Amino acid sequence: MDNSSWLDGALYPDTSVPDTLATLAERVDFLARLCAAWDFGLLPDEVTITEIRQEAWRPAVEACRFLTSPAYHLLRRWHGLPALPYLGQRIASIRDDPCLARV
Repeated sequence: MDNSSWLDGALYPDTSVPDTLATLAERVDFLARLCAAWDFGLLPDEVTITEIRQEAWRPAVEACRFLTSPAYHLLRRWHGLPALPYLGQRIASIRDDPCLARV
């Protein structure tokens, strides 16, 4: 798939938007940027989700290891990878919410 149809250029404010994500390192960098934005509330487009859920992305998801990111842990689940410890902040007002079990 052509990167231009799914790659969000806003994820690259510090550098030029890459033409391709051919290497494992480029894909891991993209996933880290995507997860950070997603955790901040900037939801990815459906075409981006469709792309990163493809089997070809599994090695990059495994290599990323962004253990403080809830979005990263979702990507691991989508790719059928074993759960890893979540090392992010657990906000007490959310953690202790009795309705959380129904979400």
